[in-house]
Amino acid sequence: MTDIRAQTADDLQARFHAWGQPPYRLSQLLEWLYVHRVTQWEAMTNLPRTLREQLRQHFTLQTLELVRLQRSHDTAKFLWRLDDRSLIESVLIPANPALYGEPSDRHTLCLSTQVGCAYGCKFCASGLAGWKRNLRVDEIVNQVLAVERWNEGQKSTAPPSPNRPGRDACNETPTARTLIPRLPNGESPQPASVLDNGSALHSPPPEARSSSQADSRLVTNLVIMGMGEPLANYDNLMQALKILNAPWGGGIGARKITISTSGLAPQIRKLADEPLPFRLAISLQGATDALRDRLMPLNRKYPLRELAAAGQYYQEKKGRRISFEYVLIAGVNDGLDQVKPLAALARRLNAKVNLIPYNRVEDLPWARPPQAAQQAFLQALAREQIAVTLRREKGRDLEAACGQLRLKTERDLAELRKSTTPRAGGRWR
Repeated sequence: MTDIRAQTADDLQARFHAWGQPPYRLSQLLEWLYVHRVTQWEAMTNLPRTLREQLRQHFTLQTLELVRLQRSHDTAKFLWRLDDRSLIESVLIPANPALYGEPSDRHTLCLSTQVGCAYGCKFCASGLAGWKRNLRVDEIVNQVLAVERWNEGQKSTAPPSPNRPGRDACNETPTARTLIPRLPNGESPQPASVLDNGSALHSPPPEARSSSQADSRLVTNLVIMGMGEPLANYDNLMQALKILNAPWGGGIGARKITISTSGLAPQIRKLADEPLPFRLAISLQGATDALRDRLMPLNRKYPLRELAAAGQYYQEKKGRRISFEYVLIAGVNDGLDQVKPLAALARRLNAKVNLIPYNRVEDLPWARPPQAAQQAFLQALAREQIAVTLRREKGRDLEAACGQLRLKTERDLAELRKSTTPRAGGRWR
């Protein structure tokens, strides 16, 4: 059986029609799944018992098990266990008030699409334990629902504020970090993106969402940059994103969803032909084939010439700016000799460049450049008239690089197995 959260509204409507159910039952079901985010059929109390039993017989209702949660002042990292006991990660990143100049309701969730990764980028933790499998549609969707369910649990345990009851009360706990900040008048600001030097970039207009969805949603933006290569799990990813984008589902605007790829040129072209205007980020790390060959083995199959052509096709079809994700690694790609080829490639594709200081990964030899080197690289690109940002540090104190928490947990469990004998018939968690 497939999970019900892998089904579109059209799929379910056809099923309900075959079962002789009135159309309003579908609306009730979708509200239970995506607004109330229930995890048991029995919780769907306004559905007839016979319908609930039919649903149980034809679909599963899987949930993700939270194994570990790490929180810092700006980031929350979740380690989930799947039904086959595999581990994946999601990262919640609230908007930085210091970046926008005022509080913001924007919360970005970084999603995983695979258990591990097969592409072997030399600086990345995701593939260190190898590749196991693609995530199913429901496992991608469930990361959003599980984080929002966790947030509801946080709010339900917070004492109410005497001045600001209801949803905003979750900000008033003595030890809580603000997860859903508001302006003093209760309005949600519309922040503009800024460069580290303070100059403003274009701020897209807010996208409309239904009031019932907006009131219950924590996650406003998605970046598909977690464990795995997203475009290697193309079909499942597209189905999941259509569900997360749909008004009856996640209600997240397509322009607020960014898909990152290490450079699968054919899939970039395929993505360009999709009707929904998802954003594209290319994990570049180097603007020469020699450097990308060293860091990203995939470049040998799809070198920069092919990658650039695919990027141009995407831009022509979508009319949207591409982002280059460029992880700055000390002594590897942070030299000023890399600026001109990077600027030339960005200029050719009208791309903006996001510079990301490297997050240290245990067992890998790479290091983060000093602050002065980061700033020098930023300023050199800016002098080339390239739109560039230097990402402010997020989650450095909780091993935020993709795959680190999974790898650490699996090693901890392996050590536990070596040092402890399980009971007869027992099972390791």
